[in-house]
Amino acid sequence: MNANYSHVRIFQGTPRVIYEDNHLLVLSKPPGMPSVPDSSSDFSLLDYGKAYIKNTRNKPGNVFLAVIHRIDRPVSGLVCFARTSKAASRLSRQIRMMSVKKHYLACVGDRPRGVSGTVKTFLKKNRKRNVVYVVRSGSPEAREAVTMWRLIGERDGVFLLHLQPITGRAHQLRVHLSRVLCCPIIGDVKYGADQGILGGKGLALHSWRLEIDHPTRGCRMEFSDELPELTPFSLFKEIVSL
Repeated sequence: MNANYSHVRIFQGTPRVIYEDNHLLVLSKPPGMPSVPDSSSDFSLLDYGKAYIKNTRNKPGNVFLAVIHRIDRPVSGLVCFARTSKAASRLSRQIRMMSVKKHYLACVGDRPRGVSGTVKTFLKKNRKRNVVYVVRSGSPEAREAVTMWRLIGERDGVFLLHLQPITGRAHQLRVHLSRVLCCPIIGDVKYGADQGILGGKGLALHSWRLEIDHPTRGCRMEFSDELPELTPFSLFKEIVSL
């Protein structure tokens, strides 16, 4: 590959290709990198994906790569892009029908209330402040948010949670852990953590597994991503398998 990716080094590592074919590109995003271009003008995962395809497939001109879903800038892990308009349409429909299954791992510094459960709330985003609040049902612009969770590990006062968001609301997992389970994600100072990690650019939330139906073949596919080389995830390397 001839592309120069030196400008990616400001993040914790560089993106990695997990899977690719003529319709899909699944990448692992490092914490601190935006999923898509934003007001910072920093090099994004979408930019990386387009550059990767252009160089490995010798694509002339502009590269088509559609955003299907995204994860917050401080979050690491799996993000799926569509390489064709047909794939984009079919994967977007899967998102709307909630047949795409997302699995996250989070490290928290406080013991959650219980060992497993389902959190159901209504959330509202303050776009000016980029903060999400738990609100009452029926509040203007409120959207229902549902998260299944399970405690799967504990070491040195750090607790590892498996999270499965049923809905895909902004900051859903971060708010549910902080405001409902009373255990903010380590590094998530926006929602109550004591201090940040990676100079405030990261937090201990990882997009670990992703399940989709292939947009043309129809078969169920599952992708997994190893934990980032980042404390406190390093405490649980031996118990998290791909």
